[in-house]
Amino acid sequence: MASKDKQTGCWIAQWYEVDAYGKKKHRKKRGFKTMREAKQFEAAQCLKTEGDMDMFLEDFVEQYFEDKKNELKQRSIQNKRYMINQHILPYFGKLRMNEISPLQITKWQNEMYTKGFSESYLRMIQNQLTALFTHATTIYDLKSNPIKKVKRMGKNCTRELNFWTIDEYDQFIATIEPNTKYYVIFETLFWTGMRIGELLALTKNDIDFVNNKIKISKTYYRSKGEDIITPPKTEQSNRIIDIPNFLKTEIEDWSNSLYGIPDNARIFQIVAKAVENKLKRNIVKAKVKEIRETAQNHFRQWAVLFKYYEQRSSVCDILFYSLLCIELINSCCFISISRF
Repeated sequence: MASKDKQTGCWIAQWYEVDAYGKKKHRKKRGFKTMREAKQFEAAQCLKTEGDMDMFLEDFVEQYFEDKKNELKQRSIQNKRYMINQHILPYFGKLRMNEISPLQITKWQNEMYTKGFSESYLRMIQNQLTALFTHATTIYDLKSNPIKKVKRMGKNCTRELNFWTIDEYDQFIATIEPNTKYYVIFETLFWTGMRIGELLALTKNDIDFVNNKIKISKTYYRSKGEDIITPPKTEQSNRIIDIPNFLKTEIEDWSNSLYGIPDNARIFQIVAKAVENKLKRNIVKAKVKEIRETAQNHFRQWAVLFKYYEQRSSVCDILFYSLLCIELINSCCFISISRF
């Protein structure tokens, strides 16, 4: 069905697709330099439309992301695409899905081990290939899943986490001027355990200054110079956090200092990398032990609660202490300074 565009001299690929309602639709793509390129593209599109696993893996990758576009967040898609483009397509891109063998995967794994990657990163790369073949098997009826016949590459490393004591946190926060942006950021992260992206998405509308509560319903990150706000990491991350009076006052004072800012605008106009860099600089300045960004999931701990209980004596603050203890007993999900 490939035809030549008389005006441009380029070739046009043409094919039919069946939509979700069973209707056949005619598709075109222009700009191919040769008839061969146009026909190759047509063949690939036909295989996609039919779900035929005789397609090349590089074509299936596009079909995979098309199928997952409403399931995966944009940031997840970017991360997955990067690993697939860097470590999978150079080896399997031009191979057909139904022809990739366990032996080829084993050789690929051996090649990956020579790259000097960490065990945890190797496991993440492996997970991308596993996801592709699992999708091909469950959705497109790939008869044999070669990934199931080989040993998984890498390990899910559980490295030892470094904790700060309350004295170390006091030593750290003392290096930051009170009532400044970074002071309020680290105080909020420390006492609430919310993720850094959740904090950077906060607006005045999210904070109940009367009842001392913060609503977590979104997360922020920057990608390619664009500010992006999405729902939180998981459904369970949508929550209401109780905060003590002193923290409410710190956040309220900071918010009130932002003259003219709309109630639906972010109160911390900064990116996560800047917070991370500030954290590292002041760790050195405070002369406290370094905490890995990924280990900060457990930055706040029981010592904080005991110190807090010693220092706060109002009825409201003691109630907050009790509720926080219950929260920690029930779940350890939100006891981090941040999750970069």
